[in-house]
Amino acid sequence: MDDKTVLSRISGLVEEEHKLRQQLSQGKISSDEEHSRLKELEESLDQCWDLLRRRRAARSAGHDPDAEQAHGVSEVESYLQ
Repeated sequence: MDDKTVLSRISGLVEEEHKLRQQLSQGKISSDEEHSRLKELEESLDQCWDLLRRRRAARSAGHDPDAEQAHGVSEVESYLQ
């Protein structure tokens, strides 16, 4: 996945997040449904941002950014801030 594809995926996830919030405010989905899907979206966004950062770091270090692969949710979500 190249940077452009990752950024496109991030945009799609953010758009879906906005739609969820709109659906909740219009009463089309429950708060529980929104929270459940938002958690999944946030995890996917974290994975995408992590991959993008690692690709950029690899490129800066003179390495092949295409060698970077997305890490699993459990790994990305357990990073120390």
